[in-house]
Amino acid sequence: MAIKIYTKTGDAGLTSLIGGTKVPKSHLRIESYGTIDELNAHIGFANDLIQHEKTNNMLREIQDRLFTVGASLAVDPDKEPGMKIPDLTEADVFLLEAQIDAMESALPPMKSFILPGGHQAVSALHICRCVCRRAERICVFLHQENIFIDPLVIKYLNRLSDYLFVLSRYIAQYLQVEEIPWKPRYKSEEGPKA
Repeated sequence: MAIKIYTKTGDAGLTSLIGGTKVPKSHLRIESYGTIDELNAHIGFANDLIQHEKTNNMLREIQDRLFTVGASLAVDPDKEPGMKIPDLTEADVFLLEAQIDAMESALPPMKSFILPGGHQAVSALHICRCVCRRAERICVFLHQENIFIDPLVIKYLNRLSDYLFVLSRYIAQYLQVEEIPWKPRYKSEEGPKA
């Protein structure tokens, strides 16, 4: 028998963590894994815009890891010891670092901040980076509020946002798209010409 997509159990604004604990849908833990889900969807969209096999494979690997992160955030920490959920490992962080190092070695050094844009794939990766940073901020807030979170989740998200930024530059170079440097305007200077 197929699983029904709607259950009506959340109609009162409550949902269940893995383990059965009921919490409001506005709970910070729900916000955290909801944001991870949003990030995963954005990465899928960005991946659809990129025609680069090595990057496509890496982004699919990251999507898989984000399901792991989501599971970690969705489980009731008081019930977790008795449950089997996928694990994030230091090797996942090291993989991101190795990818960052490899891409940076092929990129010119940054001389200014870069405006997101220039190509749909580049812009999509910047959106991924921003959503990743938001997910990271929510997870840090969970930690600050003494709501249990695996410290490796925060570390992974921090490194992932760095990876997404470097990937945006790498894909811009691959697509031969010129980076758009930010040119700050100061009060003593004239504004843009009409």
